[in-house]
Amino acid sequence: MLGFSAGVMIAASFFSLISPSIEMANSLNLNAWLTAFIGFMGGGILLFIGDKLYDKISTKKERKDKMFNRLDAIEEKYNELTKDLSNPEILNDFNKVKELSKEQSDLEETVKTYQKYKQAKNNLEEAKVMENDPELREIALEEIDNLTNVIDKLYHELEVLLVPKDENDGKNVIMEIRGAAGGDEANIFAGDLFRMYSYYAEANGWKIEVIHAIEGTSGGYSQIEFMVKGANVYSKLKYESGSHRVQRVPVTETQGRVHTSTSTVLVMPEVDNVNIDIKESDLKIDVYHSSGAGGQSVNTANSAVRITHVPTGVVVTCQTERSQLRNKERAMQLLKIKINDELMHKQESAIGAERKSKIGTGDRSEKIRTYNYPQNRVTDHRINFSTMTLDRVMDGELEPVIEALITEDLKLSLIHISEPTRLGMI
Repeated sequence: MLGFSAGVMIAASFFSLISPSIEMANSLNLNAWLTAFIGFMGGGILLFIGDKLYDKISTKKERKDKMFNRLDAIEEKYNELTKDLSNPEILNDFNKVKELSKEQSDLEETVKTYQKYKQAKNNLEEAKVMENDPELREIALEEIDNLTNVIDKLYHELEVLLVPKDENDGKNVIMEIRGAAGGDEANIFAGDLFRMYSYYAEANGWKIEVIHAIEGTSGGYSQIEFMVKGANVYSKLKYESGSHRVQRVPVTETQGRVHTSTSTVLVMPEVDNVNIDIKESDLKIDVYHSSGAGGQSVNTANSAVRITHVPTGVVVTCQTERSQLRNKERAMQLLKIKINDELMHKQESAIGAERKSKIGTGDRSEKIRTYNYPQNRVTDHRINFSTMTLDRVMDGELEPVIEALITEDLKLSLIHISEPTRLGMI
């Protein structure tokens, strides 16, 4: 702003000099006047651009300085832990050794990568010295080129390692799909989404276990809840929560018109030992016959359980077990997970700055994706990503969409690289 302000002040001064009288202004050569004015204003604009460029370079340098300050602190902490783990007093305390070893293990990859980066930087400086020797110049230039690439790669790896990790990434998930706007077609689409996630889970070696399902009258599901078990399930499926929109000619449509319908998806990490106090007096428990496909009863005993948590209005149902007791146990576990997820969601929604560093708004009614059948197109609106392979996506080839979301999420996280580390050290 300093350059721009200076330009404006110069122009104002110029006008004050030429405006004492109309006669003097008329006596000035117009071309000369315009040339002088443009010169004055051009200088101000150049100064303004220079200020902006300087600010951008300064910000980048500050971010880099903060990053390396954090890396130095992490390396120092790692060395302290190494020293502590050789202390005889600590070695006699099994729990302390376990705690410190875990902490050191969490830091190890970052520290080793940082040490490789520093070594590569030192080697680059030595290669630059060799460049001055005519006999070694060709070898030195090749080495400089190789080391520059290595340094760039290691720098990016360090950025990624400093991004706070989601503690839930390695957990199983509980998913809920509901038919929303669109009546029978919404329920049919909910069934299509369940099929898509089932194929995707199979491709990743995950297991799916249906907890509760209400089938739609024309097919699909008005509601289905299921657990996905496997390695790092939440890290990939956590982006799926929200409203999924489908545009196609429904099987129930007789005029051949394209309809728009929606189904909602909710993804919750499975949480062990949820510390939530639920009073028995706050629960409404119903038991009924469990049912299978088409609504027929598959168990003549009242084994299915529905639990309503009155204060929050959260309702869970379980009918997968033959025993009412087992269904109740699983329903209570699911109830705690749902209540915990609601509480966590409210806390995250209250932290505006954090929400901005994540994909989407986090609103569960947010329209996140459109499946356009006539164009064979899938569009994720959060990142403006489209692929003309809807047929393959619906057959479980969801990886390109998931990878695009992960990449964009990482970019947003890197913008906040100067925030405190996931280790809570600085």
